[in-house]
Amino acid sequence: MKPILFAAIFAIAAGSASAHEFKAGSIEIKHPWSRATPKGSEVAGGYLKLINTGTESDRLIGGSSQNAGKFEIHEMSMDGGVMKMRPLPNGIEIKPGQTVELKPGSYHLMFIGLKEPFVQGKNVKGTLQFEKAGAVDVEYAIEPVGGTPKGHEGMDHKGH
Repeated sequence: MKPILFAAIFAIAAGSASAHEFKAGSIEIKHPWSRATPKGSEVAGGYLKLINTGTESDRLIGGSSQNAGKFEIHEMSMDGGVMKMRPLPNGIEIKPGQTVELKPGSYHLMFIGLKEPFVQGKNVKGTLQFEKAGAVDVEYAIEPVGGTPKGHEGMDHKGH
């Protein structure tokens, strides 16, 4: 019976580790990720899903990474057939019950002034700052160049 119990506990622990989730107050942060970068690259994009389980709006207002000199929140949009990217100095609002996905070609994070390349299979530590929920430490899983995390394969992921 003990080997079965051990196997069950291990399966539960492995499942929760692969979930790659974080929480700040009423904000759930699902699978932060980025793509591997070539040597000498100065920028990388960051992606994740934010879910507000609370009754009040909150706002992602900033963050940081020990691997980048600067951290910005950006939006990509189409304007007359031209893709444009702009920083969002006021961040992104997450209304009660709302899910906001930061993904290539849309809202995303920018790591600027990389101190070393993002290496596939590794994690990059960072912090996200919310207006109400405060700061939360996260780890970005580094996917292959041009890759997307498991479960996101069918989505259009153009961009960084």
